[in-house]
This record gives sequence, structure tokens and C-alpha cells, in this order.
Amino acid sequence: MNGVRLDLHVHSHHSPDSPLTVEEIVFGLRAANLNGFALTDHNTVAGNAELAGWQARFPELVLVPGVEVSTVEGHLLAYGVMEAPPPERPVLETIDWVRAHGGVSVLAHSFRSSHGVGRAVSETARVDAIEVINGHNSPRANRRAARVGALRSLPTTGGSDVHELSDLGRAYTEFPPGTRGAAMVLAAIREGKTAAGGSSLGFAGRLRVEWRSAFLRIRRGFRPI
Repeated sequence: MNGVRLDLHVHSHHSPDSPLTVEEIVFGLRAANLNGFALTDHNTVAGNAELAGWQARFPELVLVPGVEVSTVEGHLLAYGVMEAPPPERPVLETIDWVRAHGGVSVLAHSFRSSHGVGRAVSETARVDAIEVINGHNSPRANRRAARVGALRSLPTTGGSDVHELSDLGRAYTEFPPGTRGAAMVLAAIREGKTAAGGSSLGFAGRLRVEWRSAFLRIRRGFRPI
């Protein structure tokens, strides 16, 4: 491993669609060849206190507080914020909120048919970075995000969109050697000192994810995430 490798899109049981404990994720890092991860539960930072406890226990890891917020147009990842942005607001307003609260905003799976912000927002929003490798996306959706990132010279990230432990590390973001702590992670993203790596999800895998998502949607009474 040349740099510091983090999975920047991870959901725990604080999200309605993941059963994973923060402990399970922490102890799964070694097998996934990761130095750490960002906790990005849906519209909540309820797991961040627990994350801080694990960071104190394992200072060699890089554990980043974050959130995946639902905006009017689609999902936005926010890192380094201590509270969750108000959900269901316009994405541009949410990006401004994240910046005002000292965080970094990243467009999540922009070209996914569900929960992606789409082309128009991806090409114009004053966002800090764009996720170009999402571990649950199709190769085509990730290529489209990468194309926008390149055209706009945006910093890029990768994340597995973890909902099961087997997802962890499928996609990742590599940071410069010596990156330690959330502040350095945020600075590296802002400065474009990141490289996205990993792989998309094949057709069979995406079908399995869609069936699982449909089952969970029914179980929670069709409440949106």
C-alpha cells in the first residue's frame, strides 16, 4: 500500500438499511486492506460518538465522521460535520450549509438512477469533490461521474457504499502517506490530493442489492432514505 487507504462511504446500523455495528466495521478493516473509513449514515451523526471512542482506542486508524444527507435532488456526502445537515433541502443550499459548518461536501453516486443528483447538478454545483467510484454503482454510472470530475478538474473520491461487511473496501480513496486524522483527510480532499480506486458492481451484484433494497423499503413502510 503506497498511501493511506480509506473507504469513504460506509453505513452502520444507525442507517435504516444496514445491520452493521461500528465495531464490526472497525475490526473488518484489516481484511479489507484499509487504514480507516468514513462513517456516512443516512441523515444522522448518531454513530460519531462511538466512532470517536474507537479512534481513541486505535489511534493508528483514520476514522472520519460524516453523513450522507438526502437533498431534494439526490444524496450528498458530508465529512467533518458534527451535526447532520437538514434533510430534503436543495442540494446547493446543503452544500453551502456543509461549507459554513467547516465540512467537505462530495456528490455521491451522481449518475445512479435512484438517489443520484444527475448530470445538471454534477456539472455545475460548487461542490468540494465528486465520488467517481461507488462500489454499488454500475461501471457506466461510475464512468460518467469520472468524466464530469475530469472535465471540471474536481477532486475525486471512492467509497464502497457499505451496507454489508462483504462490501467493505470494494472501492476506496487513497491519501498521501502520513495522512492522519479527519482534519488532514478534509484538507487532502479540498486540495485534490486523493485518488479513487476499486471496482464497480457487476450486474448480478447490483440485482442482489436492488432486491435487498426493495425488501428493506417494504419493511420500513416505504419511508424514503
